[in-house]
Amino acid sequence: MSRTAPAPAPSPTPAPTGPTVAPRPAGPRMTRRQKLVLALLLGSQFMIAVDFSILNVALPVVGEGLGFSLSHLQWIATSFALAAAGFTLLFGRVADLVGRKNLFMGGMVVLGLSSALGGLATSPEVLLTARVLQGLATAAVTPAGLALLTTAFKEGPLRERALGLNGALMSAGFTAGAILGGLLTDLLSWRWAFFINVPVAALVVILAPSVIADSRPERRPRLDVPGAVTVTGGLLLLVLGLTQAGETGWTAPTTLVSLAAGAALLITFVRIEQRATAPLVPMHILKRRSVVWGNAAGLIAFVTETSLVFLLTLYLQEVLGYSALATGLAFGVLGVGTVVGGMLGGRAVGRFGNRRAIVLGGAVQAAATLSLVALGTSGSWIWLLLAATFVGGVGNMLMIVGFMVTATSGLPDEEQGRATGLATMTQQVGITLGIPVMSAIVTARTGAATGPGAVLSGVSTAILVNSALVLVGALLAGYFLTGRSRTAAAE
Repeated sequence: MSRTAPAPAPSPTPAPTGPTVAPRPAGPRMTRRQKLVLALLLGSQFMIAVDFSILNVALPVVGEGLGFSLSHLQWIATSFALAAAGFTLLFGRVADLVGRKNLFMGGMVVLGLSSALGGLATSPEVLLTARVLQGLATAAVTPAGLALLTTAFKEGPLRERALGLNGALMSAGFTAGAILGGLLTDLLSWRWAFFINVPVAALVVILAPSVIADSRPERRPRLDVPGAVTVTGGLLLLVLGLTQAGETGWTAPTTLVSLAAGAALLITFVRIEQRATAPLVPMHILKRRSVVWGNAAGLIAFVTETSLVFLLTLYLQEVLGYSALATGLAFGVLGVGTVVGGMLGGRAVGRFGNRRAIVLGGAVQAAATLSLVALGTSGSWIWLLLAATFVGGVGNMLMIVGFMVTATSGLPDEEQGRATGLATMTQQVGITLGIPVMSAIVTARTGAATGPGAVLSGVSTAILVNSALVLVGALLAGYFLTGRSRTAAAE
C-alpha cells in the first residue's frame, strides 16, 4: 500500500497520532485432532497414576479380606512396583519394534483384564498375579503413551504444554488414587478399586484406533536381547533390594544380596550396550547432559514427593489419629497444587528455560518441605501441612515438567521410544525408591520407641533429609544443565 498522498477522508475526524502497538503474535494452537489425542493419552496416564496408589490406604482392609499376613501385606504394592519399574525400559524399546500405538492398546487391554481379575480375587495368590499383570501393563502403556504424546507435538510451546498437563495429571492421579481408594473402600468395597479401571480401559481401547496415529521408526530395529535381560533383571533386583531395606533394614542379607546383584547386572548392561550393534539404549543418548541430568532431576523429584506423602500419612494417622479416608482427603490439597504446577510448568519452561524451571521448582519444594519440620502433636498443625503441601506440589510439578521436557528434547522421533522409556523408568524407580529410604530413616530414628512422640521425631528427621535431598538435587541438575535450554521452537 502506498504511503504518498492519503485518500480524502469521508469524515472530519482526525487520524490518531502517536505510536501504534503491533498486536502480539498468537502462539501455536492445538488442532482438534491434537486435543482429542491429548485427552485420550492424558486420561490413560491419569488412570495409571490412580492405579498405582488407589490400594495404599486400603491395604489393611484388603489383607483382612483375603487373609494376607501383616508381614506379606506390603507385597500388594511391591509386586506392582517391581513389574512396573523392571520392565519399563524394555517395553519402551518394544514399542519401537511393534509400534507404539499397538503396544499402548495391548497394554490397556491387559490393564482392563487384570483389574477385573483383581476385583474378583478370592486368594492372595490371585490378587498378587493381578497386581503383577497391572504392573506389566503400566510398564507398556506409560512409555508408549508418552512417546505417542511427544511425537504428536513438535518441540516447542505445544509439547511443553502437553507435557506439563501430563505431569500434572499423573501427580494428581497419585493423590486422587489415595482419596478414591478411601472413598470406595468405605462406601462400597476395596474390590471397586480394581473394577473402576475396567470401563475406563475399555473406552480407551474403543476410541484409540480412530484417534491416535501410530508412531514408529522408519527402519524396524532389532531387539537387544542381552541388554534387555540384564537391565530388566538388574532393575528388578534393585527395586527388590530397596523394598527389603525398608522392611528388614539395610544390613539384612536379602537386602545386600539383592542390591549387589542388581548393581552387577546394571554394570553388565552398560558394557553390553557399549558393544551392541543395536543397543537398547545407545551410549550417545546416555552421554547427553540433557538426558542424564534431566533424568537425575526427575528421579529426585519423584523420590522426594512420593516419600513425603508416605511420611505425612504416618504423621496424620499415627500422630493426629486421622482415618484412612480423612488422610486421603487431606492430600487433596497436594493434588490441587500439582495441577496448578503442571499448568504453570509449560509456561515456566517456555519463559525461563528447562534449567531454571528445575532449579526454581526444587527450591520452592525444598522450602515448603522444610517448613513441615515444625509440625507438632496438636491438630491445629493441619493448616501448616495443607499450605506446605500445596506450595510444595506446585514446586514439584515445575521440577517434573522441566525434567520431562529436558529428557525428551533434542532427539529425533525415532529415538523418542528410548528417551521416554528412560524417563518413565526414572519415574517408576523414583516412586519405588523413596518410600523404603525414608522408612529406613524413620526406623533408625525411632528405634524401639513407640507412640506419637516417637513417630513425630522420626518423621521430622526424614522430612529434613527429604528437603535437603531435593534442594541439592535441583542445584546439581541446574549446574550441569548449563547453557540456554529453552527449545528453539519456543523462541
